[in-house]
Amino acid sequence: MAVGESGFTAFGFYIQFYSQFNQVKKSNPLISQTYRISLKTTWQNILSDLSRYRVTDNRSYLALFVMCPGLIAGLYYRIGHWMWYPAELNPTFLFPLRAAYIVIKRLIEIYAGASLSPQARIGRGLYVGHFGSIFIGATTIGENCTLSHEVTIGVAGRSDKRGLPQFGDRVFIGAGAKIIGPINIGNDVAVGANAVVTMDLPDCAVAVGIPAKITSYKGSFDFVLYKDMESDPLRMNSLNERELWQSSRPSLQAREKVLP
Repeated sequence: MAVGESGFTAFGFYIQFYSQFNQVKKSNPLISQTYRISLKTTWQNILSDLSRYRVTDNRSYLALFVMCPGLIAGLYYRIGHWMWYPAELNPTFLFPLRAAYIVIKRLIEIYAGASLSPQARIGRGLYVGHFGSIFIGATTIGENCTLSHEVTIGVAGRSDKRGLPQFGDRVFIGAGAKIIGPINIGNDVAVGANAVVTMDLPDCAVAVGIPAKITSYKGSFDFVLYKDMESDPLRMNSLNERELWQSSRPSLQAREKVLP
């Protein structure tokens, strides 16, 4: 292939890929043109991600970078997210760098087995447990969430019902789970392995099966570990509410009747 043809092919690939990103972005109204993230916040998110790996895997930083490809994918996502929404300058100035980012992103996907859209809004403390077949679209995910291998979070639906899921904080997603469509996943939710979720899940719900059904409200408290979690007021409030509800011991059917 001639040099000119090679350059034209690369440029065409970039335009096509960038167009696909924009189409996905339009399906998520929470990601707007006014949203920006600073380098300082990006760095703080990276440190929180590293802290979660340290707490969960109990390994040195060197071992984490060698043994945890999901960490590499997460860090590269943080860089890309800032490149798409930089608070310090006009995003247009970074337009040429996005082409290089997308090319390198393909290599990261091969190494880590994970594709994280730079247009996704993911809170601090992201933990990607294992290598393999992870796809995260331009969705919104809260803080201290855990993604297992073979997880898909993407677009589903038709016309005005087409969209992406939105996630709360401290959500655990088991291996092979598929969460699709314009649905809301609450705080401290646990999604079981291979579950297919197409409906809203309230706080502390545990959902399993195809299609996913709520089996309990024990939450994800035993699965999501992070530094100072025992003193996190939001987590402790959620845990206290769960224990208060369990003390009254209503049936699962009775609780489901009062859910919106």
